[in-house]
Amino acid sequence: MLNELKVSHSVEDLLRTDRLPHIWCPGCGIGVALGCVLRAVKELDLDPDKLAFVSGIGCSGRAAGYVPFDSFHTTHGRAIPVAMGIKAARPDLKVIVFSGDGDLFAIGGNHFIHAARRNVDLLVICINNFNYAMTGGQVGPTTPSGSFTTTSPYGNVEHPFNLVYLAAASGAVYVARWTVVHPFHLIRSIKKGLSKKGFAFIEIIAPCVTTYARYNRLGSSLDIIQNLRKNSVIKNFIDPSLAEIHVGGEIVVGEFVDIEKPEFITALYRLIYEKTGVKLKNILESLEEVSTCAGK
Repeated sequence: MLNELKVSHSVEDLLRTDRLPHIWCPGCGIGVALGCVLRAVKELDLDPDKLAFVSGIGCSGRAAGYVPFDSFHTTHGRAIPVAMGIKAARPDLKVIVFSGDGDLFAIGGNHFIHAARRNVDLLVICINNFNYAMTGGQVGPTTPSGSFTTTSPYGNVEHPFNLVYLAAASGAVYVARWTVVHPFHLIRSIKKGLSKKGFAFIEIIAPCVTTYARYNRLGSSLDIIQNLRKNSVIKNFIDPSLAEIHVGGEIVVGEFVDIEKPEFITALYRLIYEKTGVKLKNILESLEEVSTCAGK
């Protein structure tokens, strides 16, 4: 009888169960983050056929292989331009970028700031584990000053990016940061990000137990989770420049930006119509908002 018992998961229908078990280390936070994305999709009752899921290279990038949506596991740093291309060709789709701090903010950093500046309708989710975990634990663009990595054995002397400040300064219309110990807050933020018209950014602080935690003697997976809970402080809509992350300091989480402004693809196709009279029906026919704007 026990062998015949089938235990189902609440988001099993949004997972490629044929590809499980996943590759992530025990204690890694990426699975929690992906689970929150799938729960948000489910709670919004979004059509999986109207979703595109794009990842770059790294531990987080492997998430594209575990979802049943149309997905693209692209080259290092190129998740956002691929996502922009998808959105330009199919503006009716919800496009999610799910990648890591190294992929999005080192080699992919220029793509990030210009997609945010243009206000392209994307939800970009960054799993921030403070190092290049998949390739050996090297120092990355978000590694806190003083942290130890395989390439900073005496402590990191670089100044890290404050991702929520960078996103806000670049023009994102929605900016939030949570940790993997804030799943319900995170699900609500993802739902907001998916519902926004424009560039939405969510940073998720997640533990890397194999490299970053080991080199910085952060203890077991449970120790890391307890420290994240202890050190996190919710401060909604404060100046994101005050949300820097320091070794041993508090981690400011919450929502930082929630505004409205014209979205790039909508504005571009409206302009094309106004100047040429071409409605680009093959692109716009399924996008009611753009068609309405174009007809004014």
